[in-house]
Amino acid sequence: MRGEAIHLLSVKDENLKKEITLKDVAEAAGVSKMTASRALRGANDVSKVNVEKVKKAAKEIGYVGNHLAASLTKTNSNLIGVVLPNLTNIVFSHVMSGITGALDDTIFQPVFGVSDYDEEKEYEVIKNILSWRPAGLIVTGTNFPESTKLILRQAKIPLVQIMDTDGDIIDSVVGFSHEKAGYDMARALLETGRERIGFIGCIIENDFRAAKRKAGFIRALDEAGHNLVCDYNVDSVSTISVGRGLVDEALSAHPELDCIYFSNDDIAAGALFRCIEKQIAVPEDLALIGFNGMDISNCFPGKLGTSVTDRAGIGSAAAKILLRRCTGEMSIESEKIVLEPQIRLGNLLENSSSS
Repeated sequence: MRGEAIHLLSVKDENLKKEITLKDVAEAAGVSKMTASRALRGANDVSKVNVEKVKKAAKEIGYVGNHLAASLTKTNSNLIGVVLPNLTNIVFSHVMSGITGALDDTIFQPVFGVSDYDEEKEYEVIKNILSWRPAGLIVTGTNFPESTKLILRQAKIPLVQIMDTDGDIIDSVVGFSHEKAGYDMARALLETGRERIGFIGCIIENDFRAAKRKAGFIRALDEAGHNLVCDYNVDSVSTISVGRGLVDEALSAHPELDCIYFSNDDIAAGALFRCIEKQIAVPEDLALIGFNGMDISNCFPGKLGTSVTDRAGIGSAAAKILLRRCTGEMSIESEKIVLEPQIRLGNLLENSSSS
């Protein structure tokens, strides 16, 4: 028995050492090598029955393929490049979820890079992803240095810019106008009677989209004859703890504030926690307005105002544009999809209507 077990193990080891090839997949599926190849590449002229047979056979015999070798014989790989500002903000995990969901059950695989709101790092990330010859690319925003715009234009692959529709659009775009989002929120707040309004944000000089919202917000105030009472910006990633500290600072210097507009929901939530500790009535005495409509803004019904954005929808729509472009199911015309954020003011509207 001992000798037999050793023999069986050595046979298994030999099988594991053997490289599983496309020919093995074709034989296991009972189709030609060409059909197996086309089925695994997602070609439209292979029947669903054969596609399922080939995929099943590949899985059963452990075939993974060699995309590096395949890339030498064709212009682009089956990779979809995605460049995001950071991964600490759950906004972008929602975007990622939308992208990966749209690419499920396709031959395309997303690869992610993170810029950390740094233009030089963003350039290097995009350049490295492009060096792998992706089939398409998703990048965040519309504000890029000339060097980055140059390599994006020269890539000659389908490109989708997400989260913003203001600025330099190179190909397709999915998102909304942040300037308009800020403007609309200010108009909505002014209609509730709030006039002594401050702003609190994080790394506004690098977060172009937050800067555009702030600009639109200030424009609406200016048109109504108002100015920001205070303007706080810190050079750190937005967190709940940052919001706690900044609202303390703002209220100590400007106790007359009746509303604060934040660059996102994280710091708005931190401000709310601090206001609860200090027994400040929100939103009756002080309205706190964030951005994105994150889950945390729903944990205190009616307390936090916000603009609800469809992050997963933006990611999904972007990926679907690339799928259409990469599989030739539509013309190569660029697309623009606008998903407007929805303003939610909760109890602030109730208070304004009853006053």
